[in-house]
Amino acid sequence: MPPSILQKLQEEIQTLEYELNHELPKELKRARALGDLSENAEFIMAKQRQDYVGARLAQLRQRLADLSLVNLNNIPKDRIAFGSKVILHDLDRDAEIEYRLVTSEEADVSKGLISTTSPIGRGLMGKKAGDTVRVATPNGPREFEIRAVQTIHEQV
Repeated sequence: MPPSILQKLQEEIQTLEYELNHELPKELKRARALGDLSENAEFIMAKQRQDYVGARLAQLRQRLADLSLVNLNNIPKDRIAFGSKVILHDLDRDAEIEYRLVTSEEADVSKGLISTTSPIGRGLMGKKAGDTVRVATPNGPREFEIRAVQTIHEQV
Protein backbone atom coordinates (compact mmCIF):
# COMPACT_ATOMS: atom_id res chain seq x y z
CA MET A 1 0.00 0.00 0.00
CA PRO A 2 1.38 3.43 -0.86
CA PRO A 3 2.85 5.01 2.29
CA SER A 4 1.28 8.37 1.39
CA ILE A 5 -2.23 6.90 1.72
CA LEU A 6 -1.47 5.34 5.10
CA GLN A 7 0.12 8.58 6.30
CA LYS A 8 -2.90 10.61 5.13
CA LEU A 9 -5.26 8.34 7.07
CA GLN A 10 -3.08 8.42 10.18
CA GLU A 11 -2.88 12.23 10.07
CA GLU A 12 -6.67 12.54 9.81
CA ILE A 13 -7.06 10.10 12.71
CA GLN A 14 -4.65 12.15 14.86
CA THR A 15 -6.47 15.40 14.03
CA LEU A 16 -9.87 13.93 14.90
CA GLU A 17 -8.57 12.29 18.10
CA TYR A 18 -7.23 15.65 19.24
CA GLU A 19 -10.56 17.32 18.52
CA LEU A 20 -12.50 14.55 20.27
CA ASN A 21 -10.28 14.45 23.36
CA HIS A 22 -9.30 18.12 23.77
CA GLU A 23 -11.43 20.61 21.86
CA LEU A 24 -14.91 19.08 22.09
CA PRO A 25 -14.81 18.53 25.87
CA LYS A 26 -13.99 22.24 26.31
CA GLU A 27 -16.86 23.21 23.98
CA LEU A 28 -19.27 20.95 25.87
CA LYS A 29 -18.16 22.41 29.22
CA ARG A 30 -18.64 25.97 27.92
CA ALA A 31 -22.07 25.09 26.51
CA ARG A 32 -23.18 23.41 29.75
CA ALA A 33 -22.32 26.59 31.62
CA LEU A 34 -24.88 28.48 29.51
CA GLY A 35 -27.74 26.72 31.27
CA ASP A 36 -30.75 24.68 30.09
CA LEU A 37 -29.33 21.89 27.88
CA SER A 38 -32.65 21.09 26.15
CA GLU A 39 -32.67 24.47 24.36
CA ASN A 40 -28.94 25.08 24.25
CA ALA A 41 -27.93 25.20 20.56
CA GLU A 42 -24.21 25.31 21.35
CA PHE A 43 -24.47 22.16 23.46
CA ILE A 44 -26.59 20.34 20.88
CA MET A 45 -24.15 21.23 18.07
CA ALA A 46 -21.13 20.16 20.12
CA LYS A 47 -22.80 16.81 20.94
CA GLN A 48 -23.64 16.27 17.26
CA ARG A 49 -20.04 17.08 16.30
CA GLN A 50 -18.79 14.69 18.97
CA ASP A 51 -20.98 11.91 17.54
CA TYR A 52 -19.80 12.66 13.99
CA VAL A 53 -16.11 12.73 14.96
CA GLY A 54 -16.46 9.45 16.86
CA ALA A 55 -18.13 7.77 13.89
CA ARG A 56 -15.56 9.13 11.43
CA LEU A 57 -12.72 7.91 13.66
CA ALA A 58 -14.18 4.41 13.74
CA GLN A 59 -14.53 4.48 9.95
CA LEU A 60 -10.93 5.65 9.42
CA ARG A 61 -9.51 3.10 11.85
CA GLN A 62 -11.40 0.32 10.04
CA ARG A 63 -10.13 1.55 6.66
CA LEU A 64 -6.56 1.65 7.97
CA ALA A 65 -6.94 -1.90 9.30
CA ASP A 66 -8.38 -3.08 5.98
CA LEU A 67 -5.53 -1.50 4.00
CA SER A 68 -2.90 -3.03 6.28
CA LEU A 69 -4.28 -6.47 5.42
CA VAL A 70 -3.67 -6.08 1.67
CA ASN A 71 -1.26 -8.81 0.65
CA LEU A 72 0.39 -8.31 -2.75
CA ASN A 73 0.87 -12.07 -3.04
CA ASN A 74 -2.92 -12.46 -3.20
CA ILE A 75 -3.29 -10.07 -6.14
CA PRO A 76 -3.64 -11.99 -9.44
CA LYS A 77 -0.71 -11.91 -11.83
CA ASP A 78 -2.77 -12.49 -14.98
CA ARG A 79 -5.99 -10.51 -14.46
CA ILE A 80 -7.07 -6.96 -13.64
CA ALA A 81 -6.87 -6.20 -9.93
CA PHE A 82 -5.69 -3.48 -7.57
CA GLY A 83 -2.71 -1.61 -9.05
CA SER A 84 -3.30 -2.75 -12.63
CA LYS A 85 -2.86 -0.37 -15.54
CA VAL A 86 -5.38 -1.03 -18.28
CA ILE A 87 -5.87 0.29 -21.78
CA LEU A 88 -9.49 0.20 -22.83
CA HIS A 89 -11.29 0.92 -26.05
CA ASP A 90 -14.56 2.68 -25.28
CA LEU A 91 -16.83 1.07 -27.89
CA ASP A 92 -19.57 3.69 -27.44
CA ARG A 93 -17.25 6.68 -27.96
CA ASP A 94 -14.63 4.99 -30.16
CA ALA A 95 -11.81 6.23 -27.91
CA GLU A 96 -8.81 4.74 -26.12
CA ILE A 97 -8.67 5.24 -22.36
CA GLU A 98 -5.94 4.35 -19.89
CA TYR A 99 -6.73 3.76 -16.24
CA ARG A 100 -4.89 2.56 -13.17
CA LEU A 101 -6.92 0.86 -10.44
CA VAL A 102 -6.18 2.38 -7.04
CA THR A 103 -7.71 2.73 -3.57
CA SER A 104 -10.65 5.08 -3.14
CA GLU A 105 -8.33 7.52 -1.32
CA GLU A 106 -6.07 7.82 -4.38
CA ALA A 107 -8.79 8.01 -7.04
CA ASP A 108 -8.62 10.95 -9.45
CA VAL A 109 -10.36 10.32 -12.76
CA SER A 110 -8.74 13.36 -14.37
CA LYS A 111 -5.38 11.65 -13.84
CA GLY A 112 -6.63 8.23 -14.99
CA LEU A 113 -6.75 6.85 -11.44
CA ILE A 114 -9.99 5.01 -10.75
CA SER A 115 -11.01 3.24 -7.60
CA THR A 116 -11.44 -0.50 -7.49
CA THR A 117 -14.84 0.26 -5.93
CA SER A 118 -16.04 2.61 -8.70
CA PRO A 119 -18.53 1.22 -11.25
CA ILE A 120 -15.86 0.89 -13.96
CA GLY A 121 -13.26 -0.42 -11.49
CA ARG A 122 -15.64 -3.11 -10.20
CA GLY A 123 -16.57 -4.05 -13.76
CA LEU A 124 -12.92 -4.51 -14.76
CA MET A 125 -11.83 -6.55 -11.74
CA GLY A 126 -10.86 -10.10 -12.70
CA LYS A 127 -10.99 -9.48 -16.47
CA LYS A 128 -8.19 -10.11 -18.98
CA ALA A 129 -6.93 -8.47 -22.17
CA GLY A 130 -9.33 -9.24 -25.01
CA ASP A 131 -12.42 -9.33 -22.78
CA THR A 132 -15.35 -7.01 -23.41
CA VAL A 133 -17.11 -5.57 -20.41
CA ARG A 134 -20.39 -3.68 -20.10
CA VAL A 135 -20.55 -1.34 -17.11
CA ALA A 136 -23.51 0.53 -15.63
CA THR A 137 -22.27 4.02 -14.80
CA PRO A 138 -24.13 7.06 -13.42
CA ASN A 139 -24.15 8.42 -17.00
CA GLY A 140 -25.63 5.23 -18.41
CA PRO A 141 -24.20 1.92 -19.60
CA ARG A 142 -20.78 1.85 -21.27
CA GLU A 143 -19.03 -0.93 -23.10
CA PHE A 144 -15.27 -1.39 -23.15
CA GLU A 145 -12.89 -3.75 -24.89
CA ILE A 146 -9.82 -4.45 -22.77
CA ARG A 147 -6.82 -3.92 -25.05
CA ALA A 148 -3.93 -4.33 -22.59
CA VAL A 149 -3.35 -5.12 -18.93
CA GLN A 150 -0.24 -4.51 -16.86
CA THR A 151 -0.63 -5.90 -13.34
CA ILE A 152 1.00 -4.43 -10.26
CA HIS A 153 3.51 -7.30 -10.41
CA GLU A 154 4.74 -6.23 -13.86
CA GLN A 155 5.25 -2.59 -12.89
CA VAL A 156 8.72 -1.91 -11.61
